[in-house]
Amino acid sequence: MADNKEKKRVEKIIEILDKTYPQAKCALNHKNPYQLLVATILSAQCTDKRVNMVTKDLFKKYPTIKDIAEANQKEFEEDIRTTGFFRNKAKNIIAASKMIIEKFNGKVPKTMDELLTLPGVARKTANIVLNSGYGITVGIAVDTHVKRLSQRLGLTKETNPDKIEKDLMNIIPKEKWGDLNHQLIEHGRQICFARNPKCENCTLSTVCPSAGKC
Repeated sequence: MADNKEKKRVEKIIEILDKTYPQAKCALNHKNPYQLLVATILSAQCTDKRVNMVTKDLFKKYPTIKDIAEANQKEFEEDIRTTGFFRNKAKNIIAASKMIIEKFNGKVPKTMDELLTLPGVARKTANIVLNSGYGITVGIAVDTHVKRLSQRLGLTKETNPDKIEKDLMNIIPKEKWGDLNHQLIEHGRQICFARNPKCENCTLSTVCPSAGKC
């Protein structure tokens, strides 16, 4: 009985998110899978707004994978400095670009296993590239927003992103995995803040066990 009740609660959460954020999509500006890969790596510990500001000029300066693969690392670090952790990000992006050229004929791979071989790419980044870059859904990208909201909504008790993803994949229909990621991110940005969430304005308050308790 409890399982059936929880199933209906999850269905209600999905229904509400669909109505509240019907147009939710990837907030990182990109024109192709490679730009999305770079932007997603840059987005670690950085806002999408800041990343979009940086990539606007970055992609003009380095329009192709080859351009970044051949970039001077110190110069590239300065180009992305404001995204934070710029040395490590620059190292990974340049190395990933070289690997894409050498091992994948200059094209961003389309499988999870292949993407995970690229420097700086974990499941979150791979899921975003596959879903928003190629329209391929194999999992759910778990960023800070998805992690926080999944826990508050009682969809998982885990803290590790990979384990959270598994929990979500077990209870969310596969056809909703891509939408759920974007919708939870939007809700996290607009309502369910890390501090002082707007529970009084939350459309999910009736199905959220954390409503009014954060």
